Amino acid sequence: MSIPRLKVDNLFCERDERVLFDQLSFEVQAGEVVQIEGQNGSGKTTLLRILAGLSRNYEGDLYWRDQLISDCAEEFRESLLYFGHQPGVKATLTAEENLRWYAAMHPSIDLNKLEYALQQVGLSGYEDAPCHTLSAGQNRRVSLARLYLSSAPIWILDEPFTAIDKRGVAEKEALMARHADEGGMVILTTHHELAIRDRIRRVNLDQLAGTS
Repeated sequence: MSIPRLKVDNLFCERDERVLFDQLSFEVQAGEVVQIEGQNGSGKTTLLRILAGLSRNYEGDLYWRDQLISDCAEEFRESLLYFGHQPGVKATLTAEENLRWYAAMHPSIDLNKLEYALQQVGLSGYEDAPCHTLSAGQNRRVSLARLYLSSAPIWILDEPFTAIDKRGVAEKEALMARHADEGGMVILTTHHELAIRDRIRRVNLDQLAGTS
């Protein structure tokens, strides 16, 4: 059997004296799209932040390529693209400048793809517009453009379709499917009913979480 690319082992998390999940274990292999499900307040965003290394408020172990992530933290960070609730763009920078700022932290990105990435998210003609002049949906698109630039194998996406129209949702679904087909992994939360649902594996926190 192949070694799981990402493994969550016996994870426990408590917030405000309430257990979000306990004894939570699952694996994500290359080529998989995994949707984290659960009721509001079940800890979906918290789990994604833990997986992305943005929260240490947990007990249990996380493995990347059969190594504890704590022992290969730099390699894991370089393998990861995280998309959170907030757009994660600098309002004073233009759309293109935001992507250049992102690319500066990831030397493997081909700067010649910036125009293509903005075109793919429907922002042709807005390259030089400061992000504070753009709508909420357009700012989300600036952030989503990173998906067309990144070579990271793991995408962790928290509600990536918020403020995106139906056409944009369909395009991003196709992009996620293509990323998985090429051996990548996608872990996401979403309230949308996805067209690629037949190829999605679901991890339901309401079913897997234990009680304390």
